[in-house]
Amino acid sequence: MAESSFLIDISALYRNVQKYFDKTMAKYEIGSGQLIFLFLIYEQEGITMNEVSRIGEVDKGTTTKSIQKLIEQGYVLSKVDENDRRVKRLYTTQRALEIMNELYDLRNECRQKLAINTDFGKFEDLLDKVTTNSRMYLNPEPLYSGIKIGGLQKMTMLDYPGKMAATVFTGGCNFKCAYCHNRDLVFVPDNYEFYDPDDVLAYLEKRKGILDGVCVTGGEPLIQEDLEDFIKAIKEMGYLVKLDTNGYFPDRLAKICETGMVDYVAMDVKNSRERYYETVGLNADVFRIKQIEASVKYLKASPIEHEFRTTVVREFHTKDDLIKIAKWIQGSEHYYLQQYTETSNVIQPGWSAYSKDEMMELLEAVQKYVPTAELRGVKEG
Repeated sequence: MAESSFLIDISALYRNVQKYFDKTMAKYEIGSGQLIFLFLIYEQEGITMNEVSRIGEVDKGTTTKSIQKLIEQGYVLSKVDENDRRVKRLYTTQRALEIMNELYDLRNECRQKLAINTDFGKFEDLLDKVTTNSRMYLNPEPLYSGIKIGGLQKMTMLDYPGKMAATVFTGGCNFKCAYCHNRDLVFVPDNYEFYDPDDVLAYLEKRKGILDGVCVTGGEPLIQEDLEDFIKAIKEMGYLVKLDTNGYFPDRLAKICETGMVDYVAMDVKNSRERYYETVGLNADVFRIKQIEASVKYLKASPIEHEFRTTVVREFHTKDDLIKIAKWIQGSEHYYLQQYTETSNVIQPGWSAYSKDEMMELLEAVQKYVPTAELRGVKEG
């Protein structure tokens, strides 16, 4: 008997299964390579392209090509997420629904034929363990590989109240506030050089016992893939974690808070409800104030330590605007009015700040509704 070669066996098994599905599904004009994607979308309606790629363990190029073909064939459609227009979600169509039972029958028939004269249940258990080993030992990848880190401040006493911390800046944002001083983190130039997450974590590992916490800011951190896994790696080192957010993703905010991975949340309240969309640089028909309202409501009711803050810009904020914000977040313990500072990296230069005396007047107006409100970063003049 010839010596068995597991490489030949794996190759033969893959090719024969592929040929079987190519032949049996020809009438649907679906190839074997598309089947796994169609099943994933059907079983998880609303899944994203990135999630399909991750779960199926297929590179993004192959995923995009296969799903695009399913879309062209009328089996799948892509819709923009109503809460985040940067995200497209995938759904099966009526044409797909009409054949899914037949496709499941073909899959079960394939399994039955492979199981002839075997203890197939035992084989599947072993196959599952071998596949897990392949992930862990052949091609190990950090769970946080999807996060985009655009900057690292190695030490600060300013970003985390009362703590010596490092600050991690994530790249990308769903807002385009004209006075934002992190232009490159919002628009992310083509030649932008991101930090390797492993290098950032290695630095934090070395600073254990010196730093108290880590601030994760942006851009907008909650748009990042693998944010939870990255923060988990930080928490496992014993650090406190502060999350900065614009509040547009209340479900993600609640999820990450309720896992216990975040110790402090700072949410920017950009303006009064009426002027919010113009302040964040979005069209009124795109922006959804209910997202911001949900995050404010969640944090006000949450036991997690948090603050609200507003960067005050003369051209965007009147005393009346700030009073409306104060009434909105009334009952909160921490609210900060931050003085605007022009920098070389602002999205649109030319905005102006209120003077120190004017900021004091604005604070007094706000304190009628949030008595503990404070000023932050105010300079003389």
